Amino acid sequence: MTPLVSFLIGIGLGIGLAIPLIVVAAKATSLRACEFERRARQAEHLAEVGTLTGGLAHELRNPLSTLTLNLQLLREDLDRPGQEPDSRVRAKLDTLEQESRRLQTILEDFLKLAGKHEVRLEVRSVSPVLEETVAFYRERLQRLNVQVRTSFAAGLPDVALDADRFKQALANLVLNAESAMPQGGELLVSAEPAKGGVCIHVTDTGVGIPPEDMDRIFIPYYSTRPGGTGLGLPTVRRIVQEHNGTLEVHSEVGKGTRFTICLPAARKPQGSS
Repeated sequence: MTPLVSFLIGIGLGIGLAIPLIVVAAKATSLRACEFERRARQAEHLAEVGTLTGGLAHELRNPLSTLTLNLQLLREDLDRPGQEPDSRVRAKLDTLEQESRRLQTILEDFLKLAGKHEVRLEVRSVSPVLEETVAFYRERLQRLNVQVRTSFAAGLPDVALDADRFKQALANLVLNAESAMPQGGELLVSAEPAKGGVCIHVTDTGVGIPPEDMDRIFIPYYSTRPGGTGLGLPTVRRIVQEHNGTLEVHSEVGKGTRFTICLPAARKPQGSS
């Protein structure tokens, strides 16, 4: 076999081996492009829905505020000196005020979920944000016999964060844990480095989530908690998505639940070491 023939055979074999790799790479690139396009369409759709529903919610807020104010004025009239007390009227008024407050809560939670929000991401450490949120609820939780612990690993990479929005997500998870521990328990908020970023864990020792409910806990208005609006966890998921993160939940009935938020590390400016 001449050197030229051997050379040509070698080239042919090389091309034959390279073609499957090229095909696999092309498929992977195509899948990534489709995923980016899907996310872009979803983001555009959510923005449109958010604008419409947010406007509707704001329109509902005004008559609801008027209703609440007039209920307060009516109670003041009933509480005037010399006014004959009527237990039936007062009971009806109590019910109206209670339902008015519930509507107000639902409306505010709905605006947090569906309203149009301008996310302002800043590169910062996540640990102080976690600590501030936990500190805000620590005394309340301790009154409910919930022991609060934190554990933040050293050297966590910075992340791109809208601190105010992210505190809303954390607050919802903390309140969710509180409701899962009506007899008290332990809440652990921790953070650790993960591949490409930071993972934050909110772990409680509460009643846990039944397996049949795991697929429904992020559906708006679905709630197993008395008085819950069912908008807390969907809001958490939306805020995590706004930060290009992921949200996972692991739970065992009778032992507790752990929510895990993973955020990508902030990109370093070009030229930095």
